[in-house]
Amino acid sequence: MVDYSHHQPSPRPRERLLPKRIILVRHGESAGNIDGTAYTTTPDNKIPLTPQGIDQAKRAGSRICHVVSDGGASSNWKVYFYVSPYLRTRTTLREIGRAFPKNRVIGAREECRIREQDFGNFQVAERMKVIKETRERFGRFFYRFPEGESAADVYDRVSSFLESLWRDIDMNRLHQDPSDELNLIIVSHGLAIRVFLTKWFKWTVEQFEYLNNLGNSEFRVMQLGIGGDYSLAVHHTDEEMQQWGLSPDMIADQRWRAHAARGDWNEKCPWYLDTFFDQFAESEDGDNVESCDCGTPL
Repeated sequence: MVDYSHHQPSPRPRERLLPKRIILVRHGESAGNIDGTAYTTTPDNKIPLTPQGIDQAKRAGSRICHVVSDGGASSNWKVYFYVSPYLRTRTTLREIGRAFPKNRVIGAREECRIREQDFGNFQVAERMKVIKETRERFGRFFYRFPEGESAADVYDRVSSFLESLWRDIDMNRLHQDPSDELNLIIVSHGLAIRVFLTKWFKWTVEQFEYLNNLGNSEFRVMQLGIGGDYSLAVHHTDEEMQQWGLSPDMIADQRWRAHAARGDWNEKCPWYLDTFFDQFAESEDGDNVESCDCGTPL
């Protein structure tokens, strides 16, 4: 017989320590950005940064350091990096890191799921031109490159990464001191970053299609609002978000998130419900409803 008399109650779950910011950074200018024929002789993952790209990454590091330190006003900030395994993102991270004192960096981790969209292996320039023209007609999200991926495929692996990211936070795998302000910095690629934002903020495929790519070494700051939800509107202006392709409704939702309590539901956010239905039945008792089979048992 089991003796329950000395059974100890389970410890209370540890309070989740959320990062103050999640910063998404695109790599600096690469050889492939200025000469598409580079992909015909060099695997995509081995495309290097140009000298201009290295300089861009250095300057991005200084700007990011300014952001996470609140312009020097914060004394307890720390950073943790996730980076795509491609050469151009790893090099970007190395140059960004020059702006950070070692004691401010908790760690860095290579993460394959935030790599560039796979376009196939070696790319034939003329063939890729035709393929990309076809993608524009088909739609950027669902079009799958021959021997490669669609943006929808990238969405699936980025979604998996996000689940792991939350486990890292929940289980304190990042070794965060509760007294520190943690900033996660994710060094990735243009499409992967757009997909990340689409997944995080529950944007639709149609909204994704209108998003503009980040420039080389540009970054987006998702910061906790006063209610504990993340928003682009804490750090960025309406004009910036409009330039990135966010609609007025999306911008309004970002402003709402900057002040809303985490977990609240934005009932005024139209794409959550209104866009899926022309109209609803007028009442539950069947008045003015021609037919309804929702209560018929199978």
